[in-house]
Amino acid sequence: MTSRRSTHGDAQVSHLVVGRGLRVRVRVQGSGDALLLLNGLTRPLESWDRVADLLPDRTLVSYDAPGVGGSSTPILPVTVSMLAGLAASVLDHVGVTEADVLGFSHGGAVAQQLAVRASTRVRRLVLASTSCGVGATLGGQSAWRAGTWDYRPWPRPDLRGLLWNSLAVSTWSSIPFLGWITAPTLVVCGAYDRVVPPANSALLARRIPDARMVVLAAGHDLQRPAPAGALVAVVEPFLAERPGVEPAPVAR
Repeated sequence: MTSRRSTHGDAQVSHLVVGRGLRVRVRVQGSGDALLLLNGLTRPLESWDRVADLLPDRTLVSYDAPGVGGSSTPILPVTVSMLAGLAASVLDHVGVTEADVLGFSHGGAVAQQLAVRASTRVRRLVLASTSCGVGATLGGQSAWRAGTWDYRPWPRPDLRGLLWNSLAVSTWSSIPFLGWITAPTLVVCGAYDRVVPPANSALLARRIPDARMVVLAAGHDLQRPAPAGALVAVVEPFLAERPGVEPAPVAR
């Protein structure tokens, strides 16, 4: 495992090399309790910029998934379990032992797997606009189309990387292990989500012990500027809760 670091504004950008030369772009910014951000399908770490602006008191750790943004594309297919292992390696790379985790859409699948694979490393878990994978209620819009912001100059993902990441979640299901997730969990979705309908969030909230669910007046894309504000408004107080303290009502 090797890395090369550089400084970009108030953020530190580095490259983690794992396995057989897979190069992963990683960004760390801010200070405070660590929050690992897991991206949606096709989205680079810059997709979290609006959320990052609203969470100045956190150490935010984000990275490009294989085949997306500044990360290289693996030669062979990946699995969600492998992607969760990569997420743990990113935490190792930046020196974080335990973190809160926020997974959006495809990143929510990786977050679920990470919460079981490395349960001692996940302090609190937020699952946004995501599903259980196989067994989910299907939407009427493609994740690829929903994962692209036409007005942002982000590069398109490598087509093989898109295929690998799509195949990973299409052959994966969290239903067998949702009951094993021990981290306090908040499930967030948009009431008008046509990509991952709210029924999927309801399933996650029912099966994950003591999980809470919040439905926002939004669609699938909770990273856009307006929905990002509503997302942070419910995520921030949830992450600030401490054991033994009565949880505050979560705004809707």
